[in-house]
Amino acid sequence: MSEPFSLLMAVYRGDHPVHFQKAFTSSVAGQTRRPDQVVLVQDGPVSPGLEGAIEHALADSPAPVLHHRIERNVGLADALAQGLRLSDHDIVARMDADDISLPERFAAQLPAIEGGLDLVGTGMLEFLDDDGSIVGRRVPRTGQAEIERYARFHDPFSHPTVVYRRSAVEHAGGYRPLGLMEDYWLFARMIHAGARVGNLAEPLVMYRVGDGAYARRGGRAQWRSELALQRAFRRIGFTTRGQYLRNVAVRGGYRFVPEPVRKAAYRRFIARGERARRSTRIAR
Repeated sequence: MSEPFSLLMAVYRGDHPVHFQKAFTSSVAGQTRRPDQVVLVQDGPVSPGLEGAIEHALADSPAPVLHHRIERNVGLADALAQGLRLSDHDIVARMDADDISLPERFAAQLPAIEGGLDLVGTGMLEFLDDDGSIVGRRVPRTGQAEIERYARFHDPFSHPTVVYRRSAVEHAGGYRPLGLMEDYWLFARMIHAGARVGNLAEPLVMYRVGDGAYARRGGRAQWRSELALQRAFRRIGFTTRGQYLRNVAVRGGYRFVPEPVRKAAYRRFIARGERARRSTRIAR
């Protein structure tokens, strides 16, 4: 039986009006299975241009929109926590304000949740800001056991693609601020708490890659967030001591390599994922 679901989006002053409009439209009017409610959290003051784009989206939305304004910028984790509490439905789909949902996204994901999963993500296509050309493909790990194994070293979900049950998120403690790692921290706690998880390998979201995308993955701020995350994993018993040391050395060291090297390593990782996906399909 089909269940109603909410779409949860957060927007802040750094978002581009045109990008937001495309993200909103593609995830609401552009879906073959549309959300029954949109919860749009405005995280602090925004520019006049973005304010206008929000008003336009609300006026044209085919689904009812709850526009929740936060007076000052509180960060993504707190903004999403507030939005989650305002969602009318147990099933909640996430979307970022600068990406694009493909038309069949929710029609493909909702049956997996209705069939028993607590959290399901999808693959993604990466596209450039300037001309829209596809430059990469993220192929996620699939299957409960493989996702649980992989989660000890890498985030097994792409946050803009996930649909989850609010009850499972709340059971794991909900969104909690943790530097730049709020999503990975949440998903790890959900897995640790026994959530039933899965991924659809198909790319159902287009992820915008703009200037500085690889620079943001490095530096001292990212390293501090990484260290805090790994300590949190160890504290709750999500990783072993050996896994903790490996993660700090490998994932932490990655934050300090030069940006061109970081970009090349990331691209190679994506290519390996795509080859592995093809090999699995052939083996079947």
